[in-house]
Amino acid sequence: MNTGFYRNRLRTVLPLPLIALTALLSGCSEEQQNRLSRMGVTWLEGNYKVTYADGSHAKSWRVIDGKVTSEPQKGYYFFWAEAEGAKIYVQTPIARTYIEEIP
Repeated sequence: MNTGFYRNRLRTVLPLPLIALTALLSGCSEEQQNRLSRMGVTWLEGNYKVTYADGSHAKSWRVIDGKVTSEPQKGYYFFWAEAEGAKIYVQTPIARTYIEEIP
């Protein structure tokens, strides 16, 4: 059995999905890449600072041990945030909202 042939074959085949993914993402517009990154945040539980910014108006909330969910079809993020010692339910437009993971 020629094991050298199979090792060389694996070295050739294994990087192909990584190369394809890189090519796919590099071909995406910035807005498409932002959408993909937002989808990655959608169901992660953790601590986040969520900021809605529109011109000079900005409002921030802290999500502690929670998750930020989205409905891309409707264009909103939904989450429970801490404000003034209470939990409040917030929804913000995806287009003007920024999410940062905090310690």
